[in-house]
Amino acid sequence: MPFVRLSLVGLVVLLTVAGTRQAPLLAAGSPYATMAPLERYLNPDREGEIRLARSAAPAAVSRDATILVLTRRGYQVAAKGSNGFTCLVERAWMKSFDDREFWDWKMRAPTCYNAEAARTILPYTYKRTDMALAGLARAAILARITAAVAAKQLPSPEPGAMAYMTSKDQYLTDANKAWMPHLMFYAPKPDSAKDGASWGADLPGSPVLFDSAHHINPEPWTLFFVPIAHWSDGSPAPAM
Repeated sequence: MPFVRLSLVGLVVLLTVAGTRQAPLLAAGSPYATMAPLERYLNPDREGEIRLARSAAPAAVSRDATILVLTRRGYQVAAKGSNGFTCLVERAWMKSFDDREFWDWKMRAPTCYNAEAARTILPYTYKRTDMALAGLARAAILARITAAVAAKQLPSPEPGAMAYMTSKDQYLTDANKAWMPHLMFYAPKPDSAKDGASWGADLPGSPVLFDSAHHINPEPWTLFFVPIAHWSDGSPAPAM
């Protein structure tokens, strides 16, 4: 299955160092072994960034959502919404910590969180982004996220936390660019049944995909994907 690991997902092999879980870092020879100049991650077209953020979800959702844009000082509110949703364009440092494209300046992942996810999932985006913009290395970001989770300085997902990722203009990996329009559901790790059995994930004919890699990341949730048939603009998506 051509399953793209994105936005806080991906295959992570963890090591135990001083009682914390650490992921092996990418070999120095990778084109994305280190962060590129900040300008490559920023969008000089503010209105274009807003449009891309809104494309994360159908217009009926994103039209009244809060819209965030990435700046040198982190994410800032470009438009205040009224329906509880928050849409933004995530960058590659939201990938899994051992993803070969962790610092890919081309990656754009329009995502729209519902109110529950905006309160409890989006803080991890803010945290990673602030550290990346401050120039921290991947290992330092991983260590600080791990420590913050252990110290309960970051929240666990609220029941019902979910997000739309249905933009046709997403750029997720160099090899595939886009995957499928899909919904994401976040379940607290202690409450998620082994291998997604409680969701019927990955069973024949089931539309639910269990992210079997992400559950070993520092973030305290299990992630489920539900691919859907149409992009946010209503056009049909390719078959799985």
